Formats: sequence, structure tokens, C-alpha cells
Amino acid sequence: MNEDLENEVEAINSIYGDQSLIPASDGDVYILRLPQHDTSLRLQFPSDYPAAPPAVLGTESTGEHTRKGDAAHIVNIFRDVLGRQFQSGEVCLFDVIEEVNSTVPSTETEEESGHATIYDAASPEPMKHNDHNLVDTQEVPWILSDVVVELKSVFIARSATVSSPEQAKLYLQLLLDSDKKVRSATHNITAWRIQGENGVAYQDCDDDGETAAGGRVLHLMQLMDIWNVMVVVTRWYGGHQLGPKRFSIINTVARDAFVKGGFVQEDGAASKKKGKR
Repeated sequence: MNEDLENEVEAINSIYGDQSLIPASDGDVYILRLPQHDTSLRLQFPSDYPAAPPAVLGTESTGEHTRKGDAAHIVNIFRDVLGRQFQSGEVCLFDVIEEVNSTVPSTETEEESGHATIYDAASPEPMKHNDHNLVDTQEVPWILSDVVVELKSVFIARSATVSSPEQAKLYLQLLLDSDKKVRSATHNITAWRIQGENGVAYQDCDDDGETAAGGRVLHLMQLMDIWNVMVVVTRWYGGHQLGPKRFSIINTVARDAFVKGGFVQEDGAASKKKGKR
């Protein structure tokens, strides 16, 4: 495995969860489990990837929710998107997966995806999505993700546009000062990327006790080519250790906040500008 492929495998598993992209028994073949779908694909990577594109060999498996013909449809769409997204010298799998997800309807149910209505971590009673105790803070234009609940741990992300590191720090402080539930959470993981004047760029992150989580969220922002945005991922620990899966959930809610905020370029233009990542 060359370094570019190794880094991409690590990134895909960090964003979508462990076992999302794993080697098959054949040395150059990998199994990709498409997020939000029951279908997994067999991809063959050439030794000089990303100078040459991977080949889609077909499906590895399909789930019980997959209807007849759906798997072949997904393979055809994946091949088409791959053909359009691939540029020699640039890794492309993240962009391809995102476009396929936005094109093909999800086969996950709400229960399977881990999404749930917002609720108070200290109370078993669910709250409405617009409950101000959890989702509103004073005058900061936060965009909220859906809430993910996994083994009683609760995750939610907030994103907002920012123009300077000082503003990002102020927004975070306002959030902590004005929202007791957020302030008492187990972790408030932050990351931001800002393009300043004269070509100066700023990016930073904070794990807030969740080792390496901030760096993974920042890496997600780099992959999605997101600028002038900050994100805060809040987690209330539910009493059960989640292991590496927690990183996937953290990135899932962060990505959801970016999409809901309109910060993601969905036409593929971002991948054309970024150069080799």
C-alpha cells in the first residue's frame, strides 16, 4: 500500500467509521461499505494510485433492505461519479462517496443510523427540536446537526461562519456562558479554518479531553474544503465506552452541520480546486 492510499484508507475510516474501507483477501482489492446504504463494493487500487484511478469490480454484499436491481444501480452510479471526479494525482474517494450519498436515497432507517430526537441527557423525556435550553444561544448564528444517540451518549454539532480566530473563540465562549447543558457536557470539540487578508490562513482545533477528536474534525474540514467556518461537537457521555466508533459519530454530526449550513460545495468544484490532498 502506497502512502497516498494508506492516508485515504485512514481518512475514510475516520469519517465514516472503522471497517468502512478494508482490504479484501486479494492484495490490491478493498471492500468499501457505503455509508447510508446496505451495499458494499469491491474496489481495486492500482499500485500507482492516485496517478491512476481505482476500478469498481462490483458488489461485495447487499443487505436485506436492498431491492432487486438496486446494487447494480449503485455500482453504475459509483462508476459514473468516479469517472467524473477522478483527476490524476489526486485522491478522490471521499468526494465520490459524498456525491453517491447525495444521489442515491439512503436505505438506513432512523434507528439504524443512530439519529433520534433531541433529549435532555439528564432526563429520559424527549424534548422538541426547538427547545431553547439545548439548541439556542444568544445572537450566534449556529447551524445545528441532527442529534445522534449511541449507547446513551448524545452527540450534536453546531457550525457557524467566522472571519477571525478571535471571533471563533468568542462564539465558543458565548456558547459555554449561555448554555448550561453545553457547558456541563463531557466534551466540546472545536475546529475552525479561516482565510484572512493577504492570503493568510488560520486553522486550529481543540480535543477538549477527547484525544485526537479535534484533529479528525479539522481533517474532515480540509477534505471538504471548508473555510471561514467553525464547528463545535458536543458529547454527553452515556456511561458506555464506544471505542473508535465515537470518532465516526463526531465526524458524522460535524459533517451534517456543514451540509445543513450550506458550507459544502456539492457540484464537485471544491475537488477541482484543491490539488493533491
